[in-house]
Formats: sequence, structure tokens, C-alpha cells
Amino acid sequence: MADTVLYEVSDGLATITLNRPEAMNALNIATKVALRDAVRSAAEDDAVRAVLLTAAGDRAFCVGQDLKEHIGLLAADKETGSGQTMSTVREHYNPIVRAITEAPKPVVAAVNGVAAGAGFGFALAADYRIVADTAAFNTSFAGVALTADSGVSWTLPRVVGPGRATDLLLFPRTVKAQEAYDLGIANRVVPSAELRAEAESVARALAEGPTVAYAALKEAVAYGFSHSLAETLQKEDELQTRAGRSEDHTIAVQAFVQKEKPKYLGR
Repeated sequence: MADTVLYEVSDGLATITLNRPEAMNALNIATKVALRDAVRSAAEDDAVRAVLLTAAGDRAFCVGQDLKEHIGLLAADKETGSGQTMSTVREHYNPIVRAITEAPKPVVAAVNGVAAGAGFGFALAADYRIVADTAAFNTSFAGVALTADSGVSWTLPRVVGPGRATDLLLFPRTVKAQEAYDLGIANRVVPSAELRAEAESVARALAEGPTVAYAALKEAVAYGFSHSLAETLQKEDELQTRAGRSEDHTIAVQAFVQKEKPKYLGR
């Protein structure tokens, strides 16, 4: 894995760190490949029960596409007529977002600075966003004559509503931490110096929780957005049956009866 993305697993928690602080964690090809592979590894590893997505430095979580690299690739495309530059959506962004949203475990994003473009998209794809009080968000796409990618056209309307999403996409602007909280983009806003500790505490608590139930909750919420009530009720039945058969459910019930704190196994 490239050193532009750090990957560590400890006690059921996978920590993925974007590590290009000198470039505001912009996404060049090497970083996108490494991030895609790291998120997939975390999603597929049964030993991982929660994921923390964060970034190095204090200026930026991720400012999206590395435009310095991008302009060179566009020039090369023009010479060859290959049109390969924009395949990054298909090859990198889409797999990253799907791995985050479809992971059968919770994903926490610790947003330490600016999250723009695809960086905003990756934060929105996470299940829970803890945001430094110095952080900010920007869709950015229209500002460089592009449409939304990294799942933003799906996630942003579901978080802030279609009207506000359209406004933020058509007229990109900086959304500071407090407004992000008011809009529902941030689940928590904490002082910058406390971000990493708070995010790790939340992610580790989730890593110790009922993983099967968390996976079912993620699936239920995503399903309910695009299906009827009748279909969603049927899905809830299916998912509740799955959760009810888990070892963790039995552990939880026994602990409740015995007035003890449950120690989940994640299965």
C-alpha cells in the first residue's frame, strides 16, 4: 500500500489515514488506488468491526482530485484521444464509496479540515461524521465545470434534503463546521485538538458493539430510502431475523437479565 494512505488494524478497529498533508490530502492516482484497496480490505476483513477514516495534518481532510496531476492527464488525453482521465470515477471513486457504504460494519469519518469534492463525498459516505470546529465542506464540482461524483448526488440530498443539496451543488461555497452540524452533515463538532481522541473513542466503542446489528441497521436505512413502506417492513423482518440469530443478540439478552454490560463478539 502506498505511503500516501496509512492502514492499521488494532483490536477490531481499522484506521485509514490519508497521508498527503503537504498537498491537503488531494487525490492523485497512487492515493486513490491505495485508498480503494484499504477501504476494501477493511470492509472484507472479518477481524475488523469498525473503520475510522481520517487524514494527516490539520488543514484538510481531503480537497478532492489532485488538479495538478489532473491537468497533465487531461493534456495527455488530448494528445492521444484516449479519454482515460475521467475513468477515475469508475475505477476509483465508485469502488471507494461502495466499499464504505456497503461495509457490514460502521465507518466513522474524522474530518480534521477542508473536505471538498470527492473528499466531501467520502465523508458523506461514512455512517458517522465527527468534525473539528475548524473544518469546512465544499462540493466544489461546479467550480471546475464538473458534475457530482463520489456518490454526492445520492448522499447529499439524503443528508440535507434535495433543495439544499441542489443549492450547494449549483453554487459551491464553504460550509463551516457549525452550519454543517445544523444541516446534518456533521454528527458531532468538537475542538480541533480533541478530534482524534473523540473519533477514536467513538470508533472503538462501535468496534466493541454488536457488529451484525450494525450491519443490518446500515442496510435497513439505505434500503428504506428507495423502497415503499411495505417493502421496507418486509426488509426489516428479514434483517431482524438475521440479527436475532446472532450470538451477540443472545449475549445482549443474557446480560440484560443479569444486569451486566454485554461483551459482544461481533458475530
